[in-house]
Amino acid sequence: TESPSMPLEDAADAVRASCVDNDFALALASALPEESLKRGVYSEASLRARFNSLRSLARRVALIDESHNTLYQYFLSYLQAALLFENQQEAPPTQLRTEDLDSFKLLSYASYCLEHGDLELAAKLVNQLRGEARRVIEDWLTEARLTLETRQVVSLLSAYANAVGLGTTQAP
Repeated sequence: TESPSMPLEDAADAVRASCVDNDFALALASALPEESLKRGVYSEASLRARFNSLRSLARRVALIDESHNTLYQYFLSYLQAALLFENQQEAPPTQLRTEDLDSFKLLSYASYCLEHGDLELAAKLVNQLRGEARRVIEDWLTEARLTLETRQVVSLLSAYANAVGLGTTQAP
């Protein structure tokens, strides 16, 4: 779970080779992100484990805004994270309000979403983080986006292949 999956370039080449005359399938195969073709993507379990390790660090720097405050502010942020008892996971509300945009709540909501298999909503919530907490978790967010984008293209290819298969197997 620590490393990405195998590169998807061979699979994309196989799709391109078998669908030379199908423009839609070729367009989908070429829509795969370059990084997933060369390196692969992280699994959802791997992203969950990585998020859980970054979550405590993001909580420690939750009070630090974009201006990179003083050492005293870092100390206060670390102290608040140590003294604040909160739910590790909390179900996100259907509508986010201004008071829900607190870094601690956003991290709690994202953790809940990851544990319940909703990577997309977790990425949306983490995207709302600001300041140093956002900087800490930015690499995770990039990898989550890459995984979601790749998953979406693969799902479209799979659905299209199923539709084409159903269309050719139906009796006249």
